[in-house]
Amino acid sequence: MNKKVERNYLEISYLEELKDSSNFSNHFSINFVDPVDFQLNKFFYKNIGKNHHWVDRLVWGEKQWLDYVSDKKVKTYVLKEKDELAGYFELILHTDKNEVEIAYLGLLEEYQNKKLGSYLLSAAIKNSFKEKPKRVWVHTCSLDHKNALNNYIARGMKVFKTETVMI
Repeated sequence: MNKKVERNYLEISYLEELKDSSNFSNHFSINFVDPVDFQLNKFFYKNIGKNHHWVDRLVWGEKQWLDYVSDKKVKTYVLKEKDELAGYFELILHTDKNEVEIAYLGLLEEYQNKKLGSYLLSAAIKNSFKEKPKRVWVHTCSLDHKNALNNYIARGMKVFKTETVMI
């Protein structure tokens, strides 16, 4: 079965363009994962991605996961409510282009539709700019959460490319 998917690429060039959404209770925290833990990345990828057609990494073995998360260009952050896992994002530093890609960002199902996506995205953008890139970018598609594109735009990101692909 073929399915038409709309893909949007968005960017933000200055931290000052961020329309922050950081007013959340102190029950939530976002922390950099150090030391790396590929099981954590794999957990989020599978559990968040199951509803959004994230399939590329499902065939990865432990070595591929470990190699990926151990790469110094990859940074993983986790959102927790007290001690409970709620969501995550992965940043990829493209040092050759002086860019940061928000590679994956998402919330576990029980934390969706609570405005936490805007909080998580704001944190992803702020942490990306700690690397002093010329831009931060992401792509989203029509298979992602229904609010994903609107969230990126609401945070100040601008669409720079759109395409339709068949999967």
